[in-house]
Amino acid sequence: MTYEEIRQNEAVNTYIRQADAALATLGFTEHSFAHVTLVAEKAGYILQTLGYPERTVELAKIAGYLHDIGNLINRVDHSQSGAIMAFRILDHLKFDPEEIAIIVSAIGNHDEGTGVPVSPVAAALILADKSDVRRNRVHNTDPSTFDIHDRVNYSVTKAELKINEAHTLIKLKLTVDTHFSSVMDYFEIFMQRMLLCRKAAETEYQLLIIQIIIDKNPFLFAESPEKMVEISFRRHPVYGADPE
Repeated sequence: MTYEEIRQNEAVNTYIRQADAALATLGFTEHSFAHVTLVAEKAGYILQTLGYPERTVELAKIAGYLHDIGNLINRVDHSQSGAIMAFRILDHLKFDPEEIAIIVSAIGNHDEGTGVPVSPVAAALILADKSDVRRNRVHNTDPSTFDIHDRVNYSVTKAELKINEAHTLIKLKLTVDTHFSSVMDYFEIFMQRMLLCRKAAETEYQLLIIQIIIDKNPFLFAESPEKMVEISFRRHPVYGADPE
């Protein structure tokens, strides 16, 4: 069973569609096909770039596509309920138990409240999910009623997640329109998510650091102030060695 076959599964797509509708009613940003497809592709890119086997890449894509179906039940603890739903779906489709275990464990650990990068697939899912911030995720069409999540997502006109050739740095580069949201707004709601991303990168892939570039200004998440200074000094201002 492949990622493309999962994407064509009508039951899966119904759950994704209805989960997004429930979140839209509650005022959340988009969690439908655009989000889950982007997360799936990013998770696959991370593992493929780092040289993981093709089947592991495929499992990461499947986890990415299924990761938010738990929102159909409730936003609270959606990663755990989504993992249970994914288990039932994959078991019904006769997936290998080892592969089911990898996928549901990743889904159950993708939320910043309780998540832990327990495997390369889980780490890839965390990084892919938490880096999806963009204007067209905002359901609300009235800027005067935006909450902080709407403002932050709407302010991001471009987001890129890339790994450098040496596989020592993963970079999230954001283009932010500060007319709608300040940089501090971003960190107010994304700090916990970015710290989980740093843990995922350092724990599973031994990457040096998560680096966020906002309007050409580097924000570095390192494991210690000393390391932060060292990396900041070494990387700045020559970013040409890193992915553009």
